[in-house]
This record gives sequence, structure tokens and C-alpha cells, in this order.
Amino acid sequence: MPPVPSRSPAPATPAGAPSPAGAPVPDGADPRWGGRVPASLPVVAAMGRHDAGRAWLARLPATIEELRERWGLRLGTPFHGGSCSWAAPAWRPDDAGGPGRGGTAPAVLKVTWPHPEAVGEADALRLWAGRGAARVYEADPTTYALLLERCDPGTELGRAHGLPADERLTAAADVLRELWSVPVPAGAGYAPLTDVTLAWADLAEERAARRWPDGIDTGLFRLGARLLRELPGSAAREVLLHGDFNPGNVLAARRRPWLAIDPKPMTGDPAFDPWPLVEQVDDPFARPDPRAVLARRTALVAERLGEDAWRVRAWAVARHVEYLLWSVVEDEDLARSVVMMGQARTLADVAGL
Repeated sequence: MPPVPSRSPAPATPAGAPSPAGAPVPDGADPRWGGRVPASLPVVAAMGRHDAGRAWLARLPATIEELRERWGLRLGTPFHGGSCSWAAPAWRPDDAGGPGRGGTAPAVLKVTWPHPEAVGEADALRLWAGRGAARVYEADPTTYALLLERCDPGTELGRAHGLPADERLTAAADVLRELWSVPVPAGAGYAPLTDVTLAWADLAEERAARRWPDGIDTGLFRLGARLLRELPGSAAREVLLHGDFNPGNVLAARRRPWLAIDPKPMTGDPAFDPWPLVEQVDDPFARPDPRAVLARRTALVAERLGEDAWRVRAWAVARHVEYLLWSVVEDEDLARSVVMMGQARTLADVAGL
């Protein structure tokens, strides 16, 4: 399956939040996966559902220990979040204070289950080099492991409820604009957005050809397929996309007010990136007039980013239809998919489609 932007729930403990050195591992560790991989972690449940995931979990404790020794780390309690990666606060040797100081510097150790979406993460973070995103200190491509800058306090943008939604949107748009400003070297090898969206378009056309119960609008699948084919090729420019720019992947930090984490990088139309931010900063569809809220917010974000508002809205339609490609085959009773169909129609109305 081609890379799919994640819509996973936000971690219960913000990634990058501080933790005391040497903090104990929580009770309830699964003896199969070792003391650093508690059974309560979402990644244990998610990866335990299939053979490849269980094999990765079986190797994970040894992988963590090998990385800890190689990079000279102290590790704290794993963060409770993420369905396909393990992450924990770490402290690495810090020689900035001079010989004999013996200081440590905060970081995050992240080990990801090997899958296509994770391939370009380290390269993208290195290219951004701290400009809008967390820095990379170390990377091991064989184990999909990263030693990253710790975002402190690490509050997720979606949980910064003391800030109005519009302020969070503009703050995140500033982060996204900084990411896009970094030139992509020729031959960098990032996946083209077009390759991903063409696969989605084929799937949308297959869904449109099926017979569905009332409430499933095959016309929206056809609209989504057309947009997924046409939008990438009509972009005025291409940038290195974050690929999963939802509010859970934007964290409060000290070096910058907000930093992006967990990219799923691709090259393509910048207007692709904003929709998860607009949709998930709060629930616009729960508002009394979602059309007005969506029209205003997409205009606000587009203006802040210097992008065309229609393209931001058209990509919102295309990406919401893409969510539906999976929900219609995963839902037991299609109730959620029918609701999402109504949301996609609202977005299409906002875009004038």
C-alpha cells in the first residue's frame, strides 16, 4: 500500500515531554518484549496483530539496548503513544561544558517498525537541519532508529487549548512555511507525491465501480479520483512536504515556539500538506456552520502560507476522500463512512466542486 497520511490519535504523553533520568519502566511489562517495552504501549498492541510486527517486537529490546550502548545513552520511561514506533526520553553525553564536566543533554530515542513511510524521515529531518523541525543527532538506517532533539515541554499543538484555534493554525502555518523554504537537492530521492496520489486515484475508481448501500456517494469517489490525478501536475511549484502535518506532530519547544516531528516526506504540491492541520486543530464539522468555519480557516491558512485557497480546499476534498477509501472497507456497518461522506460533500461545497 502506498504511504497513507496518518490520522492516529494523539499520544497520551506528549512526545518530547521531559522525564527524570533513570525513571522506572512502568509495571505490566510484557515478558516477551522485555522490560523497556511495557505491554500497555499502543505499539505493542498494534504490532502484535501481525507476524512481521511480532518479529519486530521480539527484536526490539535487544535493538534498544544496542543503541543505548552505542550512543552512550541513559533512557527514561517510554512515551505512551505511537502505533508503529517506540520512543523514550534519552540523555546523551554532552561535552560542551569541557573535559571532566560529565554533563548530559536531553534527547529522544525513537525506533520505528520498518515500513515505506519511514524511509525518508531521517533524510528529511537532516535536510531541514532544525529549520522548523526537530534536529537529528544520530540515525541508524538498518534499525530505523533516530536520536532526536527533545522538544520541551513537548505539548502537542492540538492540546494547546489555551490558544484559540486560529492562533494555533497560524503558528503551525509558519512552521510549515519554514519547512517548505528549504531547497530540495537534485536527485535527493524522495518519493514524488504524484506516485502516491495516482495509486489512490486508481483505488478511488475501483471503489466508485462497486455497489454500495445508501449513504455511500460513488460520485465523491469519482471526484476524488479526478482531483488526485489532476492536482499534483497542475502545481506552480514543488517542495519537500511534511506529509503528515497534523497537530499531534507539532510540539512546543524552547529553541523555537513550535517544531515539527514525524514527517512522511514526499516532493510535490505544497497545498497538499495543510488539510490534517485544519481538520484536527479542533473539529470544524462539530461547529454550527462547518462550511463557514472551513471556508474561513482554509483562507486563513492559505494566506499565511502564500498558497491559493482553492487549491488548499481542493486538496482537502481529495484527502478526505482518500480517508474514505479505507474506511468503507474497514467499517463494520459503514456508519462512520456515511458521516465522512457528508463531510466530504461539505468540503466540496466549500471548494465549489
